[in-house]
Amino acid sequence: MSKASKSGGRFAAVRVTGKAHKPSSRQWLQRQLNDPYVHEAKRRGYRSRAAFKLIEIDDKAKLLKPGQRVVDLGAAPGGWTQVAVERVRAGRPGGGTVVAIDKQPMDAIPGATVLEGDMTDPDNDARVVAALGGPADIVLSDMSPATVGHAHTDHLRIVALVEAAADFALRNLAPGGAFVAKVFAGGTEQTLLLRLKKSFAGIRHVKPPASRKDSAEIYLVATGFRGA
Repeated sequence: MSKASKSGGRFAAVRVTGKAHKPSSRQWLQRQLNDPYVHEAKRRGYRSRAAFKLIEIDDKAKLLKPGQRVVDLGAAPGGWTQVAVERVRAGRPGGGTVVAIDKQPMDAIPGATVLEGDMTDPDNDARVVAALGGPADIVLSDMSPATVGHAHTDHLRIVALVEAAADFALRNLAPGGAFVAKVFAGGTEQTLLLRLKKSFAGIRHVKPPASRKDSAEIYLVATGFRGA
């Protein structure tokens, strides 16, 4: 993201007032209107501000390269898919392949293959690998589960979704591949972390600048896949 965008120099701060919105909605709207990442996403044509999280992770980790095969799990609305397409040069001569899969219908993205399906169902693995033309070099997951407001239940849902994404990666990554997934406060569950340490040469957690400071999310980056 440009310095001008971060500094807020391209737009004036907005304050939302009035009784048309509930306090929680008003707070969310005001945050969106004053978020430089939201403005920059619109300017660049990204479908979500989350695109900058992957940009910042990749700028640091140097994962995405032209010619690679990439899967974006739970991809809707498609911000991460757009970044992956750009960085592996999907749809261009000598470029890579990007497959996005989500349970919800998702608008087409030039350069990517968009599949509708549940990534937690192993029966969909064959569809993804066929669309990729082989095993994945990178598996991405920016998924978050629907929360119910009960801390223990929400935690279990988060862990289950991260584990499902990791299982997909372990089944479908090529040797030397990488796995990037959203996790939350406390990092990755120890049982899953131990499994991943057996299968990857390196594992770390990253908090990209685009991730809001008040958010508990962080990102697991696992590299050097050695096999399940």
